[in-house]
Amino acid sequence: MDLKEWWTWYDRIASAFKFDRHEDQRATDILSDLIQSNYIEPHDIRAIIQNKPVLVFGAGPSLEDDINRIKKAGLLDRFIIITADGATSALLEIANKVPHIIVTDLDGRFEDLLSANKRGSFMVVHGHGDNIQQLLDYVPKLTKILGTTQVEPRPRVYNFGGFTDGDRAVFLSIAMGAKMISLAGMDLGKTIGKYSKQYVSSPEKKFLKLKFCKKLLEWLALRSKIDLYNLTSHGERIKGFKDVTPQYVAQISYFL
Repeated sequence: MDLKEWWTWYDRIASAFKFDRHEDQRATDILSDLIQSNYIEPHDIRAIIQNKPVLVFGAGPSLEDDINRIKKAGLLDRFIIITADGATSALLEIANKVPHIIVTDLDGRFEDLLSANKRGSFMVVHGHGDNIQQLLDYVPKLTKILGTTQVEPRPRVYNFGGFTDGDRAVFLSIAMGAKMISLAGMDLGKTIGKYSKQYVSSPEKKFLKLKFCKKLLEWLALRSKIDLYNLTSHGERIKGFKDVTPQYVAQISYFL
């Protein structure tokens, strides 16, 4: 990600949501300090993802059906699994599967994030102006953390691009050299999944976030040279991501 390109997106997002860049930067500085003794480096994530097929689970309303369909097709043990925050809970409950990587700003069910982390998941924790208290409360309880930000990077905290947990997971996967990326549970419509953020104060704000998520994914697809697929059973079409079945992905993945 060229940060010069990202700043254009960040300015649009900050304007739409009235974000305070100074607060986003303060959160980044706090996260950098908090993970001094429990951080990992980007090369640790790259070692997991590079040249591998990646499956990113969002927390949309299709998530439960998608997990069952994907499990039946035998993909959970053949892909690098990345969950976006609350999707971690669904994967643990439905498939008893621990993701390789969790991308989170810590507004999901923390006991499940912590459980997965203790069972081996790497944590990609995002700091922004609205989650400073969660950073202070939860980060000291976690291990194997890579920090991310949407503003200027700091030691141990990186900016790979992306806004929501779901699209950040895709930005991260591309930056770390994924061979192929498939999405699931990424409806991006006007129904909020039960595994999404535990408390949504403003549905309108949530829908706007999902719109930006979709725009970012479509923009990223135009710039990417790898195969991008969408296994989500319902929801919005994402340009640049081919709508396919888990069985289709299972067949082509044999040749990777």
